Amino acid sequence: MDAPDFSVKFIDHLVLRTGDTARLAGFYQDVVGLKIERETESGMIQLRAGQCLVDIVPVDDRDLPGRNLEHFCFRIDPYDEETIRGRLEAAGAPIVKAGTGYGAEGRGPNIYFKDPDGNVVEFKGPSDGKLYST
Repeated sequence: MDAPDFSVKFIDHLVLRTGDTARLAGFYQDVVGLKIERETESGMIQLRAGQCLVDIVPVDDRDLPGRNLEHFCFRIDPYDEETIRGRLEAAGAPIVKAGTGYGAEGRGPNIYFKDPDGNVVEFKGPSDGKLYST
């Protein structure tokens, strides 16, 4: 197959399904610092995350076990693990793990936590700039 005539520039948006859009949007506003950009008549709430959006859409609670997202990552700056841990713990957001990992900019510090619906979110700090060659 030939290479496509386009290239991916960045993640445009992520969609999170929830039984309580206000609660989940509140978490992303209060804990993560995102701002609501738009709300639709269908109940979707869109929050601005730098260049991308996080869409929160309502679903019936019985649909939630069918999640199809392992985790998603926000690159943050500055990255101060102690401050981040304090903020997450104060919000009751369980920390899954912390350490270093590879991302779009190379290897750097990260911390994984769960939002109120159990979605795993990663905060990634500055990277070493060393990218794997493809």
